[in-house]
Amino acid sequence: MLVFRRLRSQRMPSESANVCTAARVSPARQDVRVPTVTPLDDLLRRADRADRVLHVEQMPAREGETTSWPEWVDPELLTSLSTRGITAPWLHQTETAEAAHRGEHVVVATGTASGKSLGYLMPVLTAILDGQRAPNGRGATAIYLAPTKALAHDQLAAIEELDVRIRAAAYDGDTPREERKWVRTHANLIVTNPDLLHYSMLPSHEAWASFLRALRFVVVDESHIYRGIFGSHVALVLRRLRRIARRYGSDPVFICASATSADPGAAASRLIGSDVVAITRDASPRGPVTFALWEPPLTDASGEHDAPVRRGVAAESADLLADLVCSHTRSLAFVRSRRGAEAVAMMTRDLVREVDPSLAQRVAAYRGGFLPEERRALESDLREGRLLAAATTSALELGIDISGLDAILIAGWPGTRAALWQQAGRAGREGQAALAILIGRDDPLDAYVLHHPETIFGSPVESTVIDPFNPNFLKPHLACAAAELPLTDAEVEAQEWFGATARACAEELSAQGILRRRPAGWYWTDPSRPTEHVDIRGAGATVRLVEFDTGRLLGTIDASSAHSQAHRGAVYVHQGETYVVRQLDLVEGVALVEEA
Repeated sequence: MLVFRRLRSQRMPSESANVCTAARVSPARQDVRVPTVTPLDDLLRRADRADRVLHVEQMPAREGETTSWPEWVDPELLTSLSTRGITAPWLHQTETAEAAHRGEHVVVATGTASGKSLGYLMPVLTAILDGQRAPNGRGATAIYLAPTKALAHDQLAAIEELDVRIRAAAYDGDTPREERKWVRTHANLIVTNPDLLHYSMLPSHEAWASFLRALRFVVVDESHIYRGIFGSHVALVLRRLRRIARRYGSDPVFICASATSADPGAAASRLIGSDVVAITRDASPRGPVTFALWEPPLTDASGEHDAPVRRGVAAESADLLADLVCSHTRSLAFVRSRRGAEAVAMMTRDLVREVDPSLAQRVAAYRGGFLPEERRALESDLREGRLLAAATTSALELGIDISGLDAILIAGWPGTRAALWQQAGRAGREGQAALAILIGRDDPLDAYVLHHPETIFGSPVESTVIDPFNPNFLKPHLACAAAELPLTDAEVEAQEWFGATARACAEELSAQGILRRRPAGWYWTDPSRPTEHVDIRGAGATVRLVEFDTGRLLGTIDASSAHSQAHRGAVYVHQGETYVVRQLDLVEGVALVEEA
């Protein structure tokens, strides 16, 4: 959810950024650019591909609906936006901003690239700019939470580009130790993730006292991501944040930005623990979208009981991605695994090299496990058009701003309609026509979806499910909360933060010797921090992959995957380079590799 890059579609036509893809004609409408030949037309020029397309859904372009700026928006912010061609907000942006400005918790749940960011930045930045007039220059502060560091840093870059008088800073695992004190003491807007709240800010809240005392807003971006185990943990982390903030006299307004989902208001309410106003009508413009369901062909091979076997989804995706690259169509291919992303990228480069060797280096893999500097370089190359295509895991499903993409390939059903639309929505972010193709894997679920398009196009997206009051989640967070501030009888009786089972869970922790019961409440008495024992993502430790000859750190993998992916003799692929694992040391968390 970014500021200008994502909001360029709000500019007047003469100010619209060019897209470095195939030739385009003048816009048929103010806010939509239409290509003369669609990428799907190009892909179907091969006669043997015609019967692979089982269904094509044409989604028409949509006009935008603007409103006037709210009267309370800071003039400095308005000037900054105006100089960048943003002359009026979309209706859903204004509705979001007005609700937050009134002090109501709010969720904006509109489509990908609908400019949700401006809806929360209007009240947040206005409050911070007004707060600059306080004696300490810190009359209002805000927290921006993203599920990934990449998205947080992308948002920070966009905010800094606004060039307004705020002190914004990132605070995450990549922040150097010497910078952290400055952030705690001087920043009035921090971009971070739930992990840093859990492991650092909340256990050390005394060091954040001046920041928390002035906390006015908490932005929860991509809030639909917080589901299941991770979402249940994050819901409790947010309740702990609200509890600590109240200790310092603040009661921040929460602004959630979500993909379109079933009942986003209820989902956001479960996440933050209070009633939430839902803004769901998308007033942003959209170019036409062509969505195709693609079934790979049968091969000569046969499977169990002589069942026919279809071509693998990785090979089919690489074939299509190579054709898109050769036609200079900026594209992403979403793949289910890290290995799959590397494999599709390698096959695509090989195919492109046969046609135009100069284009082969403009294809890359993007996945988890890359080093931060490598990840940011890839994001920059995609954003600026130096890369034409990438095979990626769901790491690029979130709102990292990669504008100018024209086509999205989805290699296999991603599991939910919410994920499908998030991935498909990465294309066409500048108002141009876009193509999305779901390529089926050779399994019954994918086959059913491909042959029953109504399961995609005629059905609502799934609800977000979390259960923060499950004792398996609640008890560890009660211990964390007691370590931050002793739990009082009033808190567990009121059920405001931790639900109806809070007292029973606290009594059980006390009986186990984890908490100490005293007249004033429950206390944590162990010298260690309870947060060290609570992994909110459930991912566990990581293993570093180090090149044996040079000591160069190539990347990381989850320790839980090390036995299958980093055992002695395992093959590790990194941007097309193949390595063999020479030694795995789980105690030290290191796998030594050498070039194959």
